[in-house]
Order: sequence, then structure tokens, then C-alpha cells
Amino acid sequence: MSSTLEPREGILRPISAGVVSALVAFTSSFIVVLTGLAAVGASADQASSGLLAVSVTMGVGCILLAGWTRLPITVAWSTPGAALLAATGTIDGGWPVAVGAFLITGLLIVVTGLIPQLGALVARIPVSVAQAMLAGVLFQLCLGPITGMAENPLAVAPVVIAWLLALRFLPRWAAPIAFLVAAIVIGVHIVASGASIQAADLAPRLEFTAPEFSIAGMIGIALPLYLVTMASQNVPGVAVMKGLGFEVPWRRSLIATGIGTVVGAPAGGHAINLAAISAALAAGPEAGEDRSRRWVASVTNGVVVIVLGVASAAFGTLVLLAPAGVIAAVAGLALIGTLAGSLKAALAETGELVPAVVTFATAASGIAIGGVSAAFWALLAGLVVRFVVRPRRPSTES
Repeated sequence: MSSTLEPREGILRPISAGVVSALVAFTSSFIVVLTGLAAVGASADQASSGLLAVSVTMGVGCILLAGWTRLPITVAWSTPGAALLAATGTIDGGWPVAVGAFLITGLLIVVTGLIPQLGALVARIPVSVAQAMLAGVLFQLCLGPITGMAENPLAVAPVVIAWLLALRFLPRWAAPIAFLVAAIVIGVHIVASGASIQAADLAPRLEFTAPEFSIAGMIGIALPLYLVTMASQNVPGVAVMKGLGFEVPWRRSLIATGIGTVVGAPAGGHAINLAAISAALAAGPEAGEDRSRRWVASVTNGVVVIVLGVASAAFGTLVLLAPAGVIAAVAGLALIGTLAGSLKAALAETGELVPAVVTFATAASGIAIGGVSAAFWALLAGLVVRFVVRPRRPSTES
């Protein structure tokens, strides 16, 4: 009997790890995606469509890459990219220009996979500056729990308390538990307010938008979104997998996720990329001792994410009916860990402190000059300051 059970247990562990990684990844950050898409001009239906698009494309990406390579490669939506969109706000041209920027982002990722020199150029951007830009973008969103507590303490306090307790006892599930409590708060609010939900509002749907292109869209959204996705998702994703003993096929992965981003863009999908946190769940020991079977966890992750994506309209409706402050609080709580990691990386080297702080302050300011978002100006300011103040290497005499 034991010989019969061992193969079954061997396959059940990666399947369960895949389910867990999908649930954690989706429930901890889908609100950030909806918030980001709405910030750059998407209607409620268009934001729900975008969530569905990235869910399906990342799910298909997981299934194809893991099945193709027999490696536990996990694909995720760009959470830092969604946070960037939330901080950017609407630019000239509105949602169609944002969709055009998503399309350009996908093309840039594909080109990076085809031209190794471009990837090398991105890698030359100092970690301190790239992470400080991300930290500045996240900072505004992480104020959500604080402003929410001031604005609507009765609704927001239960969410914050649940998150804090979960952070102590179940840290991996802190953000999902915060969302679960928020859903309960929203449900109570719906009943108390007498709001009605139509069955048609819960049906999944895709809303296609013809992309438009502008200089402001390319500089203000596409370029920062590409850089954040590469520096904060793809590169760390490869590092996580390498630390677990798996060599990710860089070129194939970038081409696949870039094509997925291009395909999802007209429906509102902003960007997909290699996962980092959920990759650790799917490729780590939780997926079983047999490393040759861990790819099953990534395939399972992809299937579960697609199923969750089908409920995108229901999640979008829930967000729409939330009391004041609750959604911003959940989004902020979900990003606090990412903010902490970005600040740590940005300030790790004492010689990079001034450029990093200038980058962070510029991004956190939220300024938009000439229709171009603060993220671009933050990156530019940080690089300029770093060029001016960094110590010169002494020349060696021959």
C-alpha cells in the first residue's frame, strides 16, 4: 500500500503548492491591479477586463513555460507596474493611450529577449536608483491605511487589525486575510446601504480598446512600466529561481511574457512577467522533495489563476461598492512588504544614498511635467545626481 501512496503524495504536494501560490499571488494584489488600471483612465468594466486579461495571460504563460521546459517557472502580473500606474494617474489621451503604452511595454520585453544587449543595458541601471524609484511610487499607495483610518476608521480598522495579527502568526497570508476581512466589511456595507447587485455585473467580460500612441504615453507609462517590470520582477524572478537551483531560460521567458503582454494589452492587461514570491512557493521545498515534479506546481498555479480571473467582474463589483478608504487601505497593506524591500535595496550602499533619496523624493512627489509621470523624472534625476556626485575612480598610470 505504501508504494501506491507514495506516487500519489508525490504529485499532490506540487499541486497543493501551486494552489497556494496562486491564491496568495491573486488575493494579495488584484486590488492593486484594479486600482492602477482605474487610475490611468479605465472604467470599472475596462479595469475588470484588464484583470481578466492579465489573469488569463499569466495563467497560460505558467502552463506553457512550465510544460515546455519542465521547470517550475511561474508567471505573474506586474504588481510594481500596477502600483506605478496608480501613482501615475490619467495622462493626455486617457485610457486608449494607456493601452497603447501597455502594448509598447510588451514589445520592449520581446525585443529584450531577442537582443541581449538591451537586457544588459537595463541591467546597468543602478539598483539603488531603480529601487528608489519603485519605493517612491509605492510610498503614496502605502499611505492608504493611514488616510483610510483617518477618513473611515470603523470600516478600515478591522482590515488593519486583521492584517497585523496575520503578519504575526500567518505572514504569508497577511494580505489575503486583509482582503477577506475587507470583503466582509464591504458585504456588511452593501446590506446596510441597501445596494443591489445585478447578476449581469458578475459575468466575466472582455472590453477591447483600440490603442493610441503618444510621446507622453511612451515616456510617462511605457518606459517606466518596462523598467519597473524588468528591474523589480524579471531580474529578481531569475535570481529566486537560481537560488533554488533552477536556471531559467531567459530569452524564451522574456519572449513568452512579452507576447503575453502584447496579447492582453487591447483588453486592458498592463504587463506580465516572471514571478518572484510566488515562484519561491511553486519552486521551493513546499512543492515536494522530488525536484523533477515541481513544474507541476507552476502548471497548477496557471490553471487556478485562470479560474480566479473568470471572477474578475465579481471582484471589480466588490471594489466598486466598498465604503470609503477600504480599498486604498487593502492596496497599501499589500504593498508594504514590497516598499520595505525596495527601500532596503535602495539604501543598502552608503555611497548611493544621495542619488537614491533624490530619486525616491521625486517619485513620491507625484509631479507630472509635460504630461510625463513622476517615475520618469525620478529615474532621470537619480541618474543625473549619481553621475555628478559619485566618486571618480583614480586613473592608473601605465
